[in-house]
Amino acid sequence: MKVEIKLTRSLIGRKPNQVKTAHALGLRKIHQVVIKERNEAIDGMIRTISHLVDVKEVE
Repeated sequence: MKVEIKLTRSLIGRKPNQVKTAHALGLRKIHQVVIKERNEAIDGMIRTISHLVDVKEVE
């Protein structure tokens, strides 16, 4: 199962661990979208920045 992750809010002024998590997912600009294979590590990263991203499941 894959997930589509879209950065919807700015990283400016966020805690350093949230910024690093977004960058580790490949998200650097607002409205940028990445598709990742879903696993426990990715789920944890999504939970860390859940207030900054929109997540959709992709076939």
